[in-house]
Amino acid sequence: MYYGAIKEVDIADGEGVRVSLFVSGCRNCCKGCFQKETWNFCYGRIFTEDTEEHILTALAPDFIAGLSVLGGEPFEEENQAVLAPFLERVRAIYPGKDIWCFTGYIYDRDLKPSTGRKHTEFTDRMLSCIDVLVDGPFIEEQKDISLQFRGSRNQRILHLKDGDIIPWPGSCPASS
Repeated sequence: MYYGAIKEVDIADGEGVRVSLFVSGCRNCCKGCFQKETWNFCYGRIFTEDTEEHILTALAPDFIAGLSVLGGEPFEEENQAVLAPFLERVRAIYPGKDIWCFTGYIYDRDLKPSTGRKHTEFTDRMLSCIDVLVDGPFIEEQKDISLQFRGSRNQRILHLKDGDIIPWPGSCPASS
């Protein structure tokens, strides 16, 4: 897996001060995407053990609330294989910090076991580590810069707990 950037102090991609990892590779190719360069699966640098250690060190300070994983697209099959064990490691080392993930896929459609088009052997492992999932493709015609933590009105902010979808206040109802 490649990644385009790591932000060690980020206040835009989740609650509190966060470390954010921007992975490379996306097949959604949303019209109006603000990071088209991350569509390329080979954009940026290779995600290595040293990269993991760098992020884990950046997560250590008490003022860091957690990790955000964005893209590109974290739920592309190639990225899931790398992110699942990494997120498990983050969760084990920092159980008090939350993990946010942003995806252009829809949680209760694309990531479902057996029927989800993006469900792999790693999907459930990733989802079990994620506290907050921002889902849905960016739709340029629904762009709204007043929204918190998302770019278009169709996107949802979901608290994942015990397999239930708990929408963030003000998030859209489930998309189909």
